[in-house]
Amino acid sequence: MTSSHWALILVLALAAISIRIAGLLAGDRIRTSSHAWVLDELPGLIVVSLVAASLAGQPWQVWSAAALALVVAITTNHVLVTMCLGIIVFASLNMI
Repeated sequence: MTSSHWALILVLALAAISIRIAGLLAGDRIRTSSHAWVLDELPGLIVVSLVAASLAGQPWQVWSAAALALVVAITTNHVLVTMCLGIIVFASLNMI
């Protein structure tokens, strides 16, 4: 490898470490501020945003299965039951 390759690796490693340190510092500042609730809700917000992005442009069968999965998740608060019923509804609607 050439010296430019090593320089690139070094710069990227420093950038990765800098991002981690900045995240730790920002997390500490947020934890002591009035916006601390965001850190508690962040994992759920990330999952919801990923699911919403994946539902965009999907057919009605997917939306129906997702709606039922949401209802099941709210009522049972059980991940395995939610996944199983969502899959069963999706498969059943696709057989129609």
